[in-house]
Amino acid sequence: MLKVKVGLEIHQMLDTKEKLFCACPTVLRREEPSVRFRRWLRLARSELGELDPAALFEYQKGKSYLYEHYEDSVCLVEMDEEPPHQLNPEALEIALTVCLMLNCKIVDEVQVMRKIVIDGSNTTGFQRTALIGIDGYVEARGRRIPINTVCLEEDAARKISESAKEVVYRLDRLGIPLIEISTGPVIESPEEAGLVALRIGQLLRMTGGVKRGLGTIRQDLNISVEGGARVEVKGVQELDLIPKIVELEAKRQTSLLEIRDELRKRGVTEDMIELNVADVTEVFEGTNSRVAKRALEGGGVALAAKLPAFAGLLGREIQPGRRLGTEMAERARYYAEVGGIFHSDELPAYGIAPDEVEKVRKLLNCDVMDAFVLVFEREERAIAALKAVVERAREALKGVPEETRAANPDGTTKFMRPMPGKARMYPETDIRPISITPELLERVRKALPEPPEVKYEKFVKVYGLNPSLAKRMVSSYWLDLFEKAVEELRAPPTVVATTLEGTLVELRRDGVPVPNLTDEHLLGLFKLLSKGLLVKEAIPIVLRHLAENPSLSVEDALRELGVTPMSEEEARERIRSVLGSMSNVVRERGVKAFGQVMGAAMKELRGRVDGEVVSKLVKEEFEKLLKEQASSS
Repeated sequence: MLKVKVGLEIHQMLDTKEKLFCACPTVLRREEPSVRFRRWLRLARSELGELDPAALFEYQKGKSYLYEHYEDSVCLVEMDEEPPHQLNPEALEIALTVCLMLNCKIVDEVQVMRKIVIDGSNTTGFQRTALIGIDGYVEARGRRIPINTVCLEEDAARKISESAKEVVYRLDRLGIPLIEISTGPVIESPEEAGLVALRIGQLLRMTGGVKRGLGTIRQDLNISVEGGARVEVKGVQELDLIPKIVELEAKRQTSLLEIRDELRKRGVTEDMIELNVADVTEVFEGTNSRVAKRALEGGGVALAAKLPAFAGLLGREIQPGRRLGTEMAERARYYAEVGGIFHSDELPAYGIAPDEVEKVRKLLNCDVMDAFVLVFEREERAIAALKAVVERAREALKGVPEETRAANPDGTTKFMRPMPGKARMYPETDIRPISITPELLERVRKALPEPPEVKYEKFVKVYGLNPSLAKRMVSSYWLDLFEKAVEELRAPPTVVATTLEGTLVELRRDGVPVPNLTDEHLLGLFKLLSKGLLVKEAIPIVLRHLAENPSLSVEDALRELGVTPMSEEEARERIRSVLGSMSNVVRERGVKAFGQVMGAAMKELRGRVDGEVVSKLVKEEFEKLLKEQASSS
């Protein structure tokens, strides 16, 4: 069995009224921004006087950053024109609550630090973060998973677009409080990784202080296999994807170790892999390759480099649809900003003819076991791309390179940037430390959420849920929203639970974009339900419409769908009308026509009258019609 080690970093957005270091609201906007300004960021050294390699590389790109914001939800703090205010006490109390729920030791004094971030996602060039708790644990299927740290930090700006010279960010998200929970690297399987993430997510939702929806929770995974190296996979937004990502990243690392062993068998050493660039432009002067033609006509060149004894390895699959050559291409794109590369394991193809391949091999003096890489670009970029490819080839001799990767929607991963070093942190001088007093801890401890077993008991005995539904609700993603709908809005518990744990699942299976539904949509729906302004039969119809038209309010959706509730007397009149149109059917079939009449009535009144009421009224009016027909015959 494959040995894998996984550590999780869970970043959860908190549902506070204000941002972490100012009084701006924690809302994400949909409309066009009202203000724009441009910045260039400079690189700062850490408190040890060192430069972080990942930050240095981003700085060397020389990009400018265009920031967009809204006058009513962004202030001078986010613009880095005013010092940060004192840390948000509401966010601190939520973080302390989470620490206690995770059995952490809490620090005596909260001190804010600066973490260097040079990709423009923060106008300051750093992210503010504060350690709150250490040495905790969470239980998952009888195993105790260590929680190394719990930190409180500010979220980054939203990336809107990116080009070769510019990145556009929106500042509405910048500064929203985040809690970061890091586990120890002791998780031993893809399934356990998903289970631990689910358990931590459940505890977070129990606090009632976290936001929900796409983008409000992000998981980073630190994954390594035996003999490999730590790889950080960032930005996993879907909990269900975690086991697959772990499985496929473990497969990738295992495949890279097999490639390493094969290279060693072939006698390849690091000093054999050199950057010897050959200009092969003349080979492609009459080429049929559109990529080559476009590059050469635009003033580019064709450059190639030999990879000794790599034949057959560049095209070896390491993840579904991804090969070692894919990883080399990603490095080339990152370091040289080229469109891509070609390698000999995939040629001839893409319009490159067999004789062109042979000419390149001859110019590079390749034998049967050698591979080569080919780039069509402007000379400076082409050389930089081949340099990145050769460096990645050297890393192949070591096995698995330490790096930061991004998750793809299918569970595979792609190169994102070099692994950040330790030279990232230095003290924040603009924010005073905060003492964690015994009185503060006691107040937080008294307000801790009920444990799962207590909630389960309450859901069954007080709310009347059946045991199966109550169990699902306790561990549900929607737990806090369920409690809010039932306790604050007085919505019927069983209907709310069935909607959240049944209707939404069915809609997702039908291809409805359920992630478009917001808390405001659902709570608005349950509020109308509790006031009798919506019948439960209309819930699936309204939810589907809102998911497909997320800018609508619940009230707008009801108006567009025409599913406002109908009085019992109005419903009776409609049923009489249905029976009138079907009187001949009733006369011919008698009692056997009841099902047909019921179906027609339900279709007529769908979403506007409770199903039980429709059944009662149809039965009454149907029997009345039978008697009338019997007496008239």
